[in-house]
Amino acid sequence: MTDTASQPSLSRQLFTMTWPMLFGVLSLMTFQLADSAFVGQLGRDPLAALGFTLPMYQLVIGLQVGLGIATTAIISRTLGAGDSLRAERLGGLVVAVGAILILVLCLLLWLLRAPVMTLLGADASLLPLIQSYWMPWLVSAWLGAMLYFGYSVCRSHGNTRLPGYMMVVSSLLNIGLDPLYIFVFGWGLPGAALASITAFGIGCLVIYPKLLGWQWLRFDLLQLHLATALKQLGSIMAPAMVSQLMPALSAMLATALVAGFGSAAVAAWGLGTRLDFFSIVVVLALTMSLPPMIGRLLGAGDLEQIRQLVRLSVRFVMFWQLAIGLLWLLASGLVSQLFSADATVRDVLESYLVRVPLGYSGLGVCMLMVSVCNALGLAMRALLVSTLRLFLCFLPLLWLGGQWAGMNGLMIGALLGNLCAGVMAYSFYRQGMQALTLRSAEA
Repeated sequence: MTDTASQPSLSRQLFTMTWPMLFGVLSLMTFQLADSAFVGQLGRDPLAALGFTLPMYQLVIGLQVGLGIATTAIISRTLGAGDSLRAERLGGLVVAVGAILILVLCLLLWLLRAPVMTLLGADASLLPLIQSYWMPWLVSAWLGAMLYFGYSVCRSHGNTRLPGYMMVVSSLLNIGLDPLYIFVFGWGLPGAALASITAFGIGCLVIYPKLLGWQWLRFDLLQLHLATALKQLGSIMAPAMVSQLMPALSAMLATALVAGFGSAAVAAWGLGTRLDFFSIVVVLALTMSLPPMIGRLLGAGDLEQIRQLVRLSVRFVMFWQLAIGLLWLLASGLVSQLFSADATVRDVLESYLVRVPLGYSGLGVCMLMVSVCNALGLAMRALLVSTLRLFLCFLPLLWLGGQWAGMNGLMIGALLGNLCAGVMAYSFYRQGMQALTLRSAEA
């Protein structure tokens, strides 16, 4: 089959699989940006406190996404084998395991909040403000994770509409409650977390009764061979989770580097990072839609179709992310004024938007290759790509840039680090595909 003959079909499939995830993820990113915009009106210190929680939030996200990847893979595979009862029990197991793991992580973050903030370079004056925010924020993180596990079970059963609708509804609810809780009720920074608690709590009250009513969750776990099920869950979750935690570690170390330039730099960096999340929303949607397509093609032994699909995705991501980077560059002045009332924060954020987004193409390709390698069964290669992005590309160039030209140099280092990561990741993917081709030919 030629490339021209197959590509339109692949394009349509990719679009069909991606668009529901796109709207859901976009709505989540929108409410996070709205949080930053509202908190930014409170001043520099609350915004800096919010920026210091971002690496911890990525830690929670890494754990829940790793478990979500395992959930989708195991339950969908079990349903494909015709064992719906086991799939329902696996759904209950995933929710129970996820609830315990995220709860333990949140408790550890609360108990270790002071040393963690000191390690990240937070000023002593910020610690009381951070402490007042962390308890409601950690509760919202746990509820958000529980909602995500419910979404994962839905996707495993082929239902993407309910998660998509609920992502949009909970995000709009969060945005609507933010000004009420922060300004009208006068709760300040903790009000942003309390708005999230309300929105996520309502989401859980909608999702879980639906799952139970559809009998997609069963908690008679003693009827499940727990040791075998947990081993199956862990074999997929562990490498995926470690790979997902790499960005959190990167964010923590990057924040520690930025903290050396003052609280205004941390505040602007936190805002810029949230804009990064918003800017890669299409890539995030693709990382959710590509794996099932690649898995089916791999099962059929059609490696050439996989190559075409990945080429199509990479070309689209490079073009799209370059366009997003140029858009932020053109709108940098307006956006910086919108997101902060502090002149120093505005200046640093404008500098960020002029430089860092131009590397989004490399970052998008790197994220895509991690997802593709996991789908190809190359979990260790995916983990290696994530690790090398952190320790070989991003952080070294970040540090060198900061040493060379201060905060602006650090931002240039972030740009170059992301571009290098994209080239490296694609090279690792091609080597993996060559190894699979040789293995297929030998077989």
